[in-house]
Amino acid sequence: MNETLLQHKALMVLLTLVTLAFIWIMLPFYGAIFWAVILGIVFAPLQRRLTLKFNRRRNLGALATLIICLVIAILPVIIVSALLVQEGTSLYHNIESGQLDIAGYITQFKHALPDSLQHLADRMGMGNMEGLRDKISKWALQGSQYFASQAFSFGQGTFDFLISFGIMLYLLFFFLRDGPELVRRIRTAVPLAEHQKRRLQLKFNRVVRATVKGNLLMAVVQGILGGLIFWFLDIPSALLWAVVMAFMSLLPAVGAGAVWAPVAAFFLLNGQIWQGALLAGYGLLVIGMVDNVLRPIVVGKDTRMPDYLILVSTLGGLAVFGLNGFVIGPLIAALFMSSWSIFAATKQQVKLPQDLA
Repeated sequence: MNETLLQHKALMVLLTLVTLAFIWIMLPFYGAIFWAVILGIVFAPLQRRLTLKFNRRRNLGALATLIICLVIAILPVIIVSALLVQEGTSLYHNIESGQLDIAGYITQFKHALPDSLQHLADRMGMGNMEGLRDKISKWALQGSQYFASQAFSFGQGTFDFLISFGIMLYLLFFFLRDGPELVRRIRTAVPLAEHQKRRLQLKFNRVVRATVKGNLLMAVVQGILGGLIFWFLDIPSALLWAVVMAFMSLLPAVGAGAVWAPVAAFFLLNGQIWQGALLAGYGLLVIGMVDNVLRPIVVGKDTRMPDYLILVSTLGGLAVFGLNGFVIGPLIAALFMSSWSIFAATKQQVKLPQDLA
């Protein structure tokens, strides 16, 4: 008996060590592995349908799904990222040369405010316009400089990017083809009751699909709609602002209105009435429609998490994991809630016989 227990402990130590070692060697490519898993989950239903159409030939079904994923999900992101870097570089040069005077716009905006609001701004410490102008100009220059530096670093890291991209595509093919078998093996190895494992798996799949398929799709739609109206109104760096609006729409209680509303207010206070009215109406009726109409249809209640938890977990995920965090953060929060819910239910079942007694 003691020998069996000792062997079990030795096996657990070995398992822990080799698992940590495996994670360590995989860390350089964690982004590629992570997105291969995420895209595999999102496109798994399509892969199953295509496999049935191809007479259950899994290789052909996985390859067709991979090509569709590449065309509709991966290549557009790469193209927009490259254009965004170029846009940021151009914005940086315009600010640095003085061609785009951000500080001047801020001063003009303050002077356009009613006297009561100007006095309120002064009492809030915003009366020192020179200092405020310098800070805003510095922030704008730093932000645009970041995108300009990304153009250089992207060129420097092209080889690493191509390797990671190739690994992601390679793994995605096998995750699409062998996904159900991999899931079964993982579920067999996890030391939980079958209903608990199924509950965690369902929560994992729901959050991934709701975040990527739902929230990301809504962010793209809002970004495109916002970018189009900014381009129509001839607002500088429309593509950059479109991406910012798409990002802000991922955050509950914030949304794309954090970008277009101040611009609409600036137009109205600056006497550009039709531009301000058009942007405000378009933002409320068109961009806002995506949140109020399409989001409940596409996303539904898949995450089943409060908005405040989604907001905090998304911001925390972005702070810790970078851009990957907008999926990782809500996913960890959802698994956290599910795990504690399972634990609470287990404790309740343990106490139930004592209560009955």
